[in-house]
Amino acid sequence: MTARILSGKAFAQALKDDARARAGRLAHEHHVTPGLAVVLVGADAASQVYVRNKDKACAEIGLYSEVVRMPEGISKQELIKTIEALNASEKIHGILVQLPLPGKLHAHETEILDHIDPAKDVDGFHPVNMGKLVLGIPGLTPCTPAGCVRMLEHAGIPMDGKRAVIVGRSNIVGKPMLHLLLAKNATVTICHSHTQDLASITREADILVAAVGRPRFITADMVKPGAAVIDVGINRLAPDAEHPRGKLVGDVDFDAVKEVAGAITPVPGGVGLLTVAMLMQNVVHAAEMQVC
Repeated sequence: MTARILSGKAFAQALKDDARARAGRLAHEHHVTPGLAVVLVGADAASQVYVRNKDKACAEIGLYSEVVRMPEGISKQELIKTIEALNASEKIHGILVQLPLPGKLHAHETEILDHIDPAKDVDGFHPVNMGKLVLGIPGLTPCTPAGCVRMLEHAGIPMDGKRAVIVGRSNIVGKPMLHLLLAKNATVTICHSHTQDLASITREADILVAAVGRPRFITADMVKPGAAVIDVGINRLAPDAEHPRGKLVGDVDFDAVKEVAGAITPVPGGVGLLTVAMLMQNVVHAAEMQVC
């Protein structure tokens, strides 16, 4: 058996089309264009690529986009002041601070993000939005796990009553994924570095989510035949002759696991494409909540 490949491209396009239609209604009915501000501190090359991708997605959908570029040496107080100005801006409905923050600011990331107005927190990381997720109250949800659930829905993969296992307990993916799957009536287990006999648990999963940050960590013998495997990881291997910049791989040994699983996401081309699409959804949703 070879798994069905869950390519992120088609799913992401469906999310973008929906966001475009909803943004169009806001413009027609309320004369409002949803706006996203991305705060970029420093000149990290990877962060600049991510910011360009978000700016491009906004243009594609018809959203207002603003990139606030700040030098690496900016103080915490100056950065917070910038965030508070964006909180007060009527044309900005969503605020995103590109992570990781450089230098001394890195140690203060949580404090800095907490200054974003929860109504404009399109990353869904603010304690208010995390609390709403836990309580089952509608709010802004972290983009990557929300995208994973939307992919499962679009692919027609049932979650109700199914056994789901998440490998990884980060605040960005693992923990919110737990609550999103619970809301879909899955029975959820979350595993981490202290989990004993991990493979015996992952082999019970109808839905297996890998978000551990270790290349090809999930092997074929850890997967239940026919399971849906969602690979959130993205890791760059050491450069070689075929891949001078280093090959990108996920947390799942894709070539081996696809022969066991019923469905699997590739890396690249899987979950990563959904993350930006879900960000666009969150920007429109934030504008709807603020305007309607």
